Amino acid sequence: MVHVFNFKDYYYIYDSGSGSLHECDKDTALYLKARCEGGVMPSLSAEKISEIESDVKALKDSGLLFVEEVKTAPVKSDKVKALCLHICHDCNLRCRYCFADEGAYHSEREFMSLETAISAIDFLLKNSGERKVLEVDFFGGEPLMCLDTIKKVVAYAREQGDKAGKKFLFTTTTNALLLDGDAIDFFNREMENVVLSLDGRREVHDAIRKTKNGKGSFDFVIDNVKKFVRSRGDKSYYVRGTFTSKNLDFSKDVLFLAESGFDSISMEPVVTEIDDLAIKEEHIDAICGEYENLCEKYLEKHFKGEGFNFFHFNIDLEGGTCLQKRVSACGAGNEYFSVVPNGDIYPCHQFAGNKDFLLGNVKDGIKNSGIRNQFAENSLFTRKECDNCFAKFICSGGCSANNYNFTGDMNTPYKITCAMMKKRIECGMHALARKKYDKN
Repeated sequence: MVHVFNFKDYYYIYDSGSGSLHECDKDTALYLKARCEGGVMPSLSAEKISEIESDVKALKDSGLLFVEEVKTAPVKSDKVKALCLHICHDCNLRCRYCFADEGAYHSEREFMSLETAISAIDFLLKNSGERKVLEVDFFGGEPLMCLDTIKKVVAYAREQGDKAGKKFLFTTTTNALLLDGDAIDFFNREMENVVLSLDGRREVHDAIRKTKNGKGSFDFVIDNVKKFVRSRGDKSYYVRGTFTSKNLDFSKDVLFLAESGFDSISMEPVVTEIDDLAIKEEHIDAICGEYENLCEKYLEKHFKGEGFNFFHFNIDLEGGTCLQKRVSACGAGNEYFSVVPNGDIYPCHQFAGNKDFLLGNVKDGIKNSGIRNQFAENSLFTRKECDNCFAKFICSGGCSANNYNFTGDMNTPYKITCAMMKKRIECGMHALARKKYDKN
C-alpha cells in the first residue's frame, strides 16, 4: 500500500510493498493521497497532473511505487533462543507505574535460587537445537539485589556454552540504585547490553520512581548512570525512561538525558491502568505533536554534531530485518520465554504470574503445548486489523502482551499504541531522509 504523509512542510510517499520512501512536493502528496484514499482531489492544472502521473509511472516501472505486498511465510522455530530470568521478584524502589507490582508480580517477594537459575540455563541449552547464539536477560524486580547469583549464573553458562559450542549474550535491566564499581566492572566484562532506568528531569523522575521510604531516587541514580556510561566505551547500553500523562512534554526529558551525556536513549509510553498516569485517547494529539517536536530537536542536535541514538526513530528501510522475520511478530511464547523465581515458565515478562499462560517449569520442561502453539501460530497475518496499515511491516502488529492486556486478544492491536507507533515511524522516516540528504 501507499502511505502519504507530511512532517511540517516536508511531504513523503512511503510504499510498503517495496519499502521505498520518496520525498515529493505538496501538490503531488495531495494528489496521491486523494487517489489512494478516495478523498477530494486538489485543484491542479492538466500539466501538473500529467507531470505527477509521469513521475508515478517511472517509479512504478522501477519497482519503487505501487508494488504488490509480498505475503511471505513467517519464520518460526521450536528451538529456544532466549530467556528472561526473573532473578529477583523484589525491588528497592516503589515506582507507581510499575507493571510488575513494584517488583512482586502480585505475589510474594522472592529471589531466584542459584539451583533454579542453573536449571534455567540447562533448559535453554537443552532446547536450543542447532542455535549457536543464546541470549539471557537478567530481569526483576531489581536484578542487582542478586548480583552474586548473576555472577555465578554467567560463569556457569559460559562454561556450559563452551562445552556445547554455543555463545551466550547477556543483558541486565537495572534501576541503577546499586550500580557500584563492582557491578560496573562486571557489566562491562560480561553484559552485551545494559538497560538503565531513568525517566529524565529530576522532578519527573522523582514524582514516580521513589525509594521504599517515599523519597525520590534521582540523586542516587543519575551519578551511577553517568559513571557507568563513561566507563562503557563502545559497548551497548540504553538509558530507558517512561513517560506518563503527567509529562506529555517528554521531549524535554529525552533532551535532558542527551545533554547529561547519554547517547543511547529510549523513552517509552507508560503501560498502566492507574488513572492519573495512564495514556488515554485524549492525550494522543499532544503526544504526536511532542514526537514531532522531539524529532526537530533530534535533527538539530544531529547537524550540530551532538547527535544521539533515540530508539524509536531508528528506521532502516534498506538493510533492516528481513521480511520473513518482520511478519513473524515477537518470538515470545515460542522461541523466547520468561522464567520466574520458582522456575515457572511464561511467554514473556508481561505475562509472568498469569496462570492462564503458565507453560511449564525449567526442571520439567514445557507442559502446556497448547499455549506455545498459540504463540507459534501468531504472526502479522493473524492480526487482521493490520491488513490496511502502512506500518505493519515495521511494527509487526505490536506487542502481544500489550494487545492482550488492553483488548483481551493478542491479535487485536491496542489503538492508542498504534497511534503512537505510526507517528514515531513517520518521524523516524523524516529523520532518516533529512540525515541522508540535508547537510545542515
